[in-house]
Amino acid sequence: MNQTILDQKKIVVEEIAGKFRESQSAVVIEYRGLTVAQVTTLRRKLREEGIELKVYKNSMAQRAAEVVGHKELAAELVGPNAIAFGKDAVAPSRILSEFAIKNKALVLKGGLVEGRVVNADMIKELAKLPNRDGMISMLLSVFQAPVRNFAYAIKQIAEQREANQ
Repeated sequence: MNQTILDQKKIVVEEIAGKFRESQSAVVIEYRGLTVAQVTTLRRKLREEGIELKVYKNSMAQRAAEVVGHKELAAELVGPNAIAFGKDAVAPSRILSEFAIKNKALVLKGGLVEGRVVNADMIKELAKLPNRDGMISMLLSVFQAPVRNFAYAIKQIAEQREANQ
């Protein structure tokens, strides 16, 4: 009987470790004091962005953090925690930070972003960045600006030559 329980625990630890490895971002939050309605609203907002919010036993999450080589994250995994796993490095931080501003009971604790352990302050800073699509849009506009300016200059020269003829 004890062996099957141990096997089940190993499976859960490996599941969590897999999520840590696969995710661009894993943010640990404390949700004590949130109502069921607030948690449901938070889950819906996260799900819309493709982010999974999971609650695991702290001992299992701590062991998984050690398995993936981030033992220092284990210190954040105490109390009533949930972990938001996202494929985007910024989206979980942005959504959770916005939610925490409106719902003081939600506490950002720390997490992993692109394989690095981050604290709550770093998560709040990340939240200020645009999402991946927003960053790509900004980058494209930077690339387009010189071409647009060149085309505008050529057009002005052509119009000037037409006026002089």
